[in-house]
Amino acid sequence: MRVEPPVPADVLAAVRAPFAAMGAEPIDPPLAQPLGLLLDLSGEAMRERLILVQGDGAEAALRPDFTIPAARLHIDSGRAGGRYFYEGKAFRAAPRGREAYEEFLQIGVEAFETGAAPEGDAEIAALAWRAAAAGGRGDLTLELGDVGLFGAFVDTLKLAEPLAVRIKRAFASPRRLRATLEQAETASAAAAPAGDRLSRLLAGLPEAEAAAVLQDLWALAGIEPAGGRSAAEIVHRLAERSAVARAPELTPEQASLIGRFLSISDKPAAALEAVARLAGPGGAKLETALKGWARRLSALKAEGAPARAMRFATAFGRDFGYYDGMLFEVRSAALGDHRPVAGGGRYDSLFSRLGASLACGAVGCMVRPGRAWREGAQ
Repeated sequence: MRVEPPVPADVLAAVRAPFAAMGAEPIDPPLAQPLGLLLDLSGEAMRERLILVQGDGAEAALRPDFTIPAARLHIDSGRAGGRYFYEGKAFRAAPRGREAYEEFLQIGVEAFETGAAPEGDAEIAALAWRAAAAGGRGDLTLELGDVGLFGAFVDTLKLAEPLAVRIKRAFASPRRLRATLEQAETASAAAAPAGDRLSRLLAGLPEAEAAAVLQDLWALAGIEPAGGRSAAEIVHRLAERSAVARAPELTPEQASLIGRFLSISDKPAAALEAVARLAGPGGAKLETALKGWARRLSALKAEGAPARAMRFATAFGRDFGYYDGMLFEVRSAALGDHRPVAGGGRYDSLFSRLGASLACGAVGCMVRPGRAWREGAQ
């Protein structure tokens, strides 16, 4: 495992300092986190980045970040809201074909509160900017995006519900979304993958019976399942996939509109105007989202985030699949887009996905001090 070198104490203190005014409670979640939970909440795209360990007899992974562990700790606390500060090691396997540190330091905050989302988002994004800039780099930019804005735009297309759900989920996987759009634009039907054929075979059975059939298939093939999912969980996902596969496909015109939406990248005000022009009237959710962004940009300016450094890209997403609102990354020209100095966003739905009924919203950010340091790399 490649371990990130230590960051000089003065740089670390400078990066940490902006967090001191947040009034957040320090936390240090367990290093080992449940593998199945991480996959369910972060998305399958994270599987190859997780470092597996054995924890308490169950499959686990070293924490890839602090968001899910912080949310679990907050649920266990029984409190309505709270702010949590962390400073500790996170662990991710290097992306295929790229060199990267697999054990590295993160500093961050998670805010679980009931305040207005646009202003809360701006506060956290500006905090990430200040902390990242404290490391001494002079080549930083603030990349902005919004998972919810994509969903609101898709709703204006009036797609069949299963198809709309599939397209929205695909946003977290650019490769899958691009393939879906290309297939629709060429109007060619590809052969069903093996997983889709299996889902159709099992679709007519009750889930408990289908799980038993899958276990029998494993036994006949001599397969020992690994990866954190039970037969019942796999069958449930195959059933969902089968329902989606039966839904109507995108038309070339719909695919073209989505492609045009995803190509928008400009200064925030100009990008959001382009979204409004492309969608046209009639999208109440989209109009609400765009009004929220007007407030968010005003709040970012008030928080001191420099307008000259901001850019909004409709296709911008982050690796973690639990985000459902604003996204942001602080990037360095020297390090490139794949090595953000800081990042974060809003993930209000995470608590319900964890089985909790909390009325608070959720937004957070993390900074990589080793990347914020102007002498650092990776």
